[in-house]
Amino acid sequence: MSVFMTTFVVEYHKTYYNNMVNRFILNEVSYFGPGARKELPGVVARLGFKKALVVTDKGLMQFGVAKMVLDVMDEAGIAYEIFDEVKPNPTVTNVKMGIEACKKAGADFIVAIGGGSSMDTAKGIGIVVNNPEFSDIVSLEGVADTKKKSLPIIALPTTAGTAAETTINYVIIDESRQAKMVCVDPNDIPCVAIIDAELMYSLPKGLTAATGMDAMTHAIEGLITKAAWELSDMFEVKAIEMIYKYLPMAVDEPKNPVGRDGMAVAQYVAGMAFSNVGLGVDHGMAHPLSALFDVPHGVACAMLLPTVMRFNMPAAKEKYVDIAKACGVYQAGMTTDEAADAACKAIEELSARVGTNKRLTDLGISEKDIDALADQAIKDVCTPGNPREVTRDDIVALYKQIL
Repeated sequence: MSVFMTTFVVEYHKTYYNNMVNRFILNEVSYFGPGARKELPGVVARLGFKKALVVTDKGLMQFGVAKMVLDVMDEAGIAYEIFDEVKPNPTVTNVKMGIEACKKAGADFIVAIGGGSSMDTAKGIGIVVNNPEFSDIVSLEGVADTKKKSLPIIALPTTAGTAAETTINYVIIDESRQAKMVCVDPNDIPCVAIIDAELMYSLPKGLTAATGMDAMTHAIEGLITKAAWELSDMFEVKAIEMIYKYLPMAVDEPKNPVGRDGMAVAQYVAGMAFSNVGLGVDHGMAHPLSALFDVPHGVACAMLLPTVMRFNMPAAKEKYVDIAKACGVYQAGMTTDEAADAACKAIEELSARVGTNKRLTDLGISEKDIDALADQAIKDVCTPGNPREVTRDDIVALYKQIL
């Protein structure tokens, strides 16, 4: 492990896993509900912003999702320029391009429209614009000692999964190392989040399922991570209950506002907590799948979750009882072991139900690739939060289970 990574893991433990002082950071303001994007002009006027850099991707532009927000801005006469070069797994180069676009536009705030990739890119742009000493981007990895808040970000998620609109984390790929950098910085949290389920109605079935199971991964890992405590548990248990209820509906009935809005809120609730307490080895193993093989983050987390849950069960049985109750599969008289097993089965069945029970070979990944994946996963900043101590050999075995 490098000197940097050793230092970062120590600091990460101090921040998240000591449990002597618990810190909770949330957005200043959030709006919820179908059509909530129409609150945007009032927000901009209240905050006195003049010109936006809209950060999104070409797919959202092409299929008219971004237009749903841009129409609101046009009608209100809000000045903006568009940066739509965001990649599914954003890179250092991607962020640098966005920084130049922001400077050229003379923007004094950012409107991020999209999933985690758009919002993570927006966070990287906003942080560096106001903290130019971190302009190499790579220096943001870990807990960056930025002094100023990001250029203000108004985040409008178009997927129900990452909760990046309410977290203090963002993830950028460093192409030179082919590694995902997890950046943790309270200064990057969007000043306003607008969670409008109407922006999610056109999300394809597969992406709805993958991002939804990503949200379930956040909720479960946030519940059982070493730094979890009463406040975070409250949010994560409710998120698990809501995701278990609403995800199948959102997958099967994409235009149903009940399922879409339920998932939009549920993933936000999960994010409120995991942002403040950390995650575990599922995310530690998912990050290199994206960095080395460009696997979408939600797909990576979803395919790992049932297997990692089984691995962690011995260290988190009491919390698994809470998961069983949240999923409605707990029965009176169950032993702790029986309830924990029921919780695992419920998540396995949910994964199969929504079609996220994929294998590595489905994605073109073979056994010869596992060593490179494990090398990154054991060093990932999420891995130390896992409730069960995990070795590199454990990680290799877990990858092989989903081969």
